[in-house]
Amino acid sequence: MHVAHLSLTDFRSYAAVELGLEPGVTAFVGPNGQGKTNLVEAMGYVATHSSHRVANDAPLVRQGATRAIVRCAVQRDDRRALVELEINPGRANRARLNRSPVSRPRDVIGLLRTVLFAPEDLALVKGDPSERRRLLDDLLVARAPRFAGVRADYDRVLKQRSALLRTAAQARRGGGRGARRAESEAAFAAAGAGDVLSTLEVWDAHLARHGAELLQARLELVEALRPLVASAYASLAPTSAPAELAYRSTLSTGGDGAEDEEAGGSGSSGVQAFSTDLGKTLEARLRERLLEVRQAEIERGVTLVGPHRDDLILGLGDLPARGYASHGESWSFALALRLAAYDLLRADGGDPVLILDDVFAELDTQRRRRLAEIVAPAEQVLITAAVPDDVPKELAGARFDVAGGSVSRVC
Repeated sequence: MHVAHLSLTDFRSYAAVELGLEPGVTAFVGPNGQGKTNLVEAMGYVATHSSHRVANDAPLVRQGATRAIVRCAVQRDDRRALVELEINPGRANRARLNRSPVSRPRDVIGLLRTVLFAPEDLALVKGDPSERRRLLDDLLVARAPRFAGVRADYDRVLKQRSALLRTAAQARRGGGRGARRAESEAAFAAAGAGDVLSTLEVWDAHLARHGAELLQARLELVEALRPLVASAYASLAPTSAPAELAYRSTLSTGGDGAEDEEAGGSGSSGVQAFSTDLGKTLEARLRERLLEVRQAEIERGVTLVGPHRDDLILGLGDLPARGYASHGESWSFALALRLAAYDLLRADGGDPVLILDDVFAELDTQRRRRLAEIVAPAEQVLITAAVPDDVPKELAGARFDVAGGSVSRVC
């Protein structure tokens, strides 16, 4: 698989750009702030429908424009597909495939698969659990696009259920303090508690069903990633302690789950011991846990149990990587996670496009050389760099200079 052509209209800093690409290595070289990352960000957006740099779509539209359009011609074996995304901040995005509209933008997910390395990846090791959850879920969608629907269904149910809990919490707090508070709670119990509890039971069932499907897929994914991450990390940091992965679920942490920061080093969460009919087991356990924490949820107005509060625990030997790994070890772990994702996607059939966004400038000489040797055989590698010397000689190939809003091929 490779990107054969990229066309941008009002995307980031580009009013318009047309870019022909080939298999092999392509480097986009230019000073910072000239638009190199915008080019690879657009390709990553086609693959995942999200940016690795921002949380919403508004910054992707050029200042003064109302929408942005990204067109990507994707070549896979002897077939070519033209994917077009129209980005409309504040409104529904649109998608076209081979110039024909599709009913939902997510219907084109999977036509382009990318693995993107970027300086932001350090947050996979040092950042919040949400970064690691996104890593797992994006990889699930890349491997099986139907999980875009699973994620959307779970997020929709979570939003509705959490809104109900907030309403209940506000009703309990509405009476103020003292006698007024007691009167308010009594009124809530007499008039509204029954309705709230019966409605919660409905949403519990939906949350458990969609959550179990997502949770089972994550657990299976972590099992598949574990040896690949260990191998990739050992190749990048051969003198370091071995890299370990474990999935920590709110099914085994007492309710507050992954937001309660680091547990121990590696090890396994209790949910991985389930074996018979895993999906139904997880669904039943989720419903049990929701009942167990219901009072706390109503008091706090938040959903305390579910995949949205889980975490992927990264360990180096017996220690958690977060807080104990050096800067170089953290970088190696982040790279190992991406390399493992690449190996997993390639094993599914067809090389994904590898994107290395200003990564080599962050690495020491040894890690730079090892990473270059690992990714060089990929069908297509796209690199951004501030200066030509940041591109390792092992990755010599086509080069585009990016400056002043223009992109020109020099070799």
